[in-house]
Amino acid sequence: MLSGVKAGLVSADVLRREQQELRRHERSTKHLEEESRHTETVFRDKSGRRRDLAQERLEQQQKAEAKSERDEQYARWGKGLAQGRQQQQNVEDAIKEMQKPLARYIDDQDLDRMLREQEREGDPMAEFIKKRKAKENKEKKEKPRYNGPAPPLNRFNIWPGHRWDGVDRSNGFEQQRFARIANKKAVQELAYKWSVEDM
Repeated sequence: MLSGVKAGLVSADVLRREQQELRRHERSTKHLEEESRHTETVFRDKSGRRRDLAQERLEQQQKAEAKSERDEQYARWGKGLAQGRQQQQNVEDAIKEMQKPLARYIDDQDLDRMLREQEREGDPMAEFIKKRKAKENKEKKEKPRYNGPAPPLNRFNIWPGHRWDGVDRSNGFEQQRFARIANKKAVQELAYKWSVEDM
């Protein structure tokens, strides 16, 4: 039988001996049972080495933190950095305005500056102020730009330098490239129209 005793018709002596052997065997394995009851499970990888679960958990947590930080950064970039700065500036301005008293008097410098910066229709001095601002901006060093007839297109939409004399000295590669692209697009459009003609 599975328990180790004999099956069938058995005498009392044989039965007693078998039971004594079973008890002795149980007593000899009792200490092994006690030892194994309080031991921790050993986890191993495919190659048979022990796995350190605490270390793995820590690594997974660090990866999750790095991923969440990266996702947060991409979300911030997705909203737009300039828009975020503008929104922060709007909040700061609103807080600054909230701290001011409700009644604003004539000697309020912020109100005075805001009203001076507004452009009103029919203002006779507006043209003069615009010209003066343009002159101030012109005094700032600015790189000269090409101004002349429209230059030929190139792949990178780079504008020619300000000293360009207007003579196209290329080998014609750009024009051939644009012609190939236009031809390919036209062929694709024609093929599409031909394929849906019978519908």
